[in-house]
Order: sequence, then structure tokens, then C-alpha cells
Amino acid sequence: MSLGLAYRVRIEPSFSAWREEARLLLRQGIAPDQVELVSTEQDHAMTFGFAPAPAPDPALAIQKPSVPKAFFELAEIVCCHKDPDRWQLLYRVLWRVQHERSLLLNELDEDVARMRRMDQQVRRDLHKMHAFLRFRMVSTPEDPEEHYISWYRPDHRILELAVPFFAERFAVMQWTILTDYASASWDPQSRAVTWGPGVPRSEAPPEDELEGMWRSYYSSIFNPARLNTRAMKAEMPVRYWANLPELNILPQLLAGAESRVGVMMQQQSSLSANTYVPNDHTLPVLRDAIPRCEGCELYKPATQAVFGVGLAHAPIMLVGEQPGDMEDVEGKPFVGPAGKVLDQIIAELGFDRDTMYVTNAVKHFKFVQRGKRRIHESPNLKEIGACRPWLLAELDAVQPQVVVCLGASAAKSLLGAKFALMKDRGKIVESPYAPRVVATIHPSAVLRAEGETKQVLYNYIRQDLALAAQTAGLAG
Repeated sequence: MSLGLAYRVRIEPSFSAWREEARLLLRQGIAPDQVELVSTEQDHAMTFGFAPAPAPDPALAIQKPSVPKAFFELAEIVCCHKDPDRWQLLYRVLWRVQHERSLLLNELDEDVARMRRMDQQVRRDLHKMHAFLRFRMVSTPEDPEEHYISWYRPDHRILELAVPFFAERFAVMQWTILTDYASASWDPQSRAVTWGPGVPRSEAPPEDELEGMWRSYYSSIFNPARLNTRAMKAEMPVRYWANLPELNILPQLLAGAESRVGVMMQQQSSLSANTYVPNDHTLPVLRDAIPRCEGCELYKPATQAVFGVGLAHAPIMLVGEQPGDMEDVEGKPFVGPAGKVLDQIIAELGFDRDTMYVTNAVKHFKFVQRGKRRIHESPNLKEIGACRPWLLAELDAVQPQVVVCLGASAAKSLLGAKFALMKDRGKIVESPYAPRVVATIHPSAVLRAEGETKQVLYNYIRQDLALAAQTAGLAG
């Protein structure tokens, strides 16, 4: 691009700003070689001067541009690239598309190839942000409400692209993402995003207890048998490690990898409750046998195994994730706050929990000790799989007409690891282990939600339980 006198148009760093300027230039018939589109990010003092705007050329004017959908989809991604020449490139390709309708199909064209490369770079950066961003919990005596904050340095201006992912994944949390060029804050009550300026790294919160939880989680899922340092650094470059508190412990994990592989090989064959489940699948026999189960490591810190309760041949079986703190102490499923939510919904539908059978996919309470508190920790797929023989034995004993999975862990236990709860909840599906299964939200999600989200989740569970009752032929 020339640094001499030229007609320049300043572009705010957004797709909508570029689109408005591009439309105006097309209507005036101003060709790409007559104008320089300069981002306000790089166009600081503009000491090199301006040329007057060229006169509109009616012969070249395009009043109603015809733009392929594929161009807009590509341009929305490319505009997030930090290349200062992106606005000029986009306008040049837009101009050419008006005269070469098949331009985007020409992969050998220099402009098209450059846009494709920029698209790939932005998408990869977005993928890294989804994977490597970590929130920290912040609260003060003046404002005790939990607020989750993260500072992240992307390679490109991808915050606007990334926000929908985090809004869906963490819909019930109040969170803020800070970058060096912009910030976004999510309000779970209004379900709205507020945009703000960028902030330096120094304004991000210091380490808190969530970082310890990340390290504990990473330690639990670290598999030394699949260790490939070169591949790990390719997928998780070292420059991202500052965002990842769990990687502070990576040197220790690497140092002990060889010995851990040996331990894993010894334990692999025994990670199942199969040898502890009696051949006689009647509820009294199963209930008597389960206290002796050592099919996975969860039995060690737990108070006791929590078996199912309810009608022996109930038409509906409710399957939760695992016992909570109160369930671990009392030895019965769903006796805590989540159980009260479940009871209220069942009562509203005109049923009694005693007419159902209620259990959990995992029979021992998994938790992290924080002082005197035991903080719930979701079981992983291996633990769910290890405990599945108990659940299958209960299914064989009860023979329910419909199984209702409460939460993602229960759904994955019967419907597979790829089951997407929010996408497929509220549908009657088949499973190798049960003829009719309905998955819904776990009642604990209602307790964690705030504002309108709480009622929305409550209604989801109510609707899905009503569907299960109707499918089982029950009338409320």
C-alpha cells in the first residue's frame, strides 16, 4: 500500500462498519485502486496526508450489489484478523465478485487464497480460546455475589465470535472476559452481553481457589500412557500456558509419568464393579452386596454406597448422577436440596415418588475436600463405566417402562459419551440397556440458576417428567 498522498477511508474494527463503507464506495463507483481502507487501529496520527475523494463514476457505480452468501460468511471471519490490510483485501474481493461471479471458487487466485488462509488462522485462534480460557472466581465483602473473570490474549479480534460459545456453556454464571482490546460481560438474569474497552493483564484477578480445582481436575484426567510432548505442544503451544493454571503441575506429572503408567496397567483390569455384582438381580440381594463394592477408587473417601429406593417394579426409574453430601451421609438418593426440587415437580404432576424407583448412575459420592466442606465433583467416564454394572442390575430387577436420566452423567451412562443433553433432552430415545429413555436437566441445575433461567430449567424438568409419565401410561 502506498504511503504517499491517497484517498483514505477510516474503518472501525467491525464487520458492520466495513460493510457500510463498502456499500457507499460501490454506489459511488470507486474502484479498489482509487481508495485505501485503513483500520483506525493502525491509522494513528495520519501524518502522511490525504488526497481528495475521487469523483463518483456513474459508469462503474453499483447501486444494488450482488454478493454471494459464501463471501459474507468468509468476510465475517476475515474481518476479525489483525492484518491491517484486511479491509482493503475484503473490498478488493467484493469489487471483483461483482464482475467475476465464480471468483471464490478459484482457489489459485491470490486474493481468494489469502482470505482462506486468514479464515483458517482466525478459526484456529477461536478454537484455542474455547479450549484454553480459564475463569477465576471473584467476590468481595461489598459485593459477595460470585463473579467469574478471565483475562485472555488472542492473536486476533475474536472476542465477538467467542462470546456465544461461553454464553451457552456458562449461561447461569455471571462472567467477564477481558482482552487487551475489548471486554465482554454476561448477565445471566437478562441473558445479555455488555461490551467494554480492553484492559491490561495487570487488571485481571489474582489466583483463587478455582485454580486449585483446575489443577486437581487436570491431575485426575492426565493419562501418562498417551503422553506425546511434541504433539501436546503443537496443539497447546507454550505461549498459552500462562492462561492454564493446571500446567503449573505439568513438570511433576511428566516426571512421574513412567511409574504411573505401570500403576495404570495394573489397575486397568480391575476398574469395574462386575466382580462385585451378584448374579441374582433382585433388589434385596443387590442392596446387601453393594457395601462391599470396590470397583473403582470412589469407595475409599465416601461414607457409604448409596443404593436405589422405591417400588420394586416401578413403571418409571429416575437415574441421577451420583449421591451428594447429604445422600452420602444418610445412604439414600435425592434427600438433599436437589431432591426437594424433584419432589416438588413430581407432586405438581400428581404423582408420588414412592411409586417410582430412584437411583444414581454412580453409587459413591465423589468430592474435593475444601476445609470442612466437601465440594461435589462430577464423575468421569471411567468411573461411570465402572459403576454401570450396578445400574444395569437395577434395571434388570425393576424392568421399568421408562427411564428418566437426570443430568448429563446419567444420560451418558445409558446413552453413550456423545449424548448432548441440551440438544436432545425431552425426547424418547432407545438404549441398549433400556427400551425407552428420556434425558432431562438435573434438579441441582435449578438450584444454581438465577432469575428467569431458574424457572426455565424447572419447566424443562417438569415437561420431561410429564412426557415420561405419559409414555409409561400414567395419569396425573
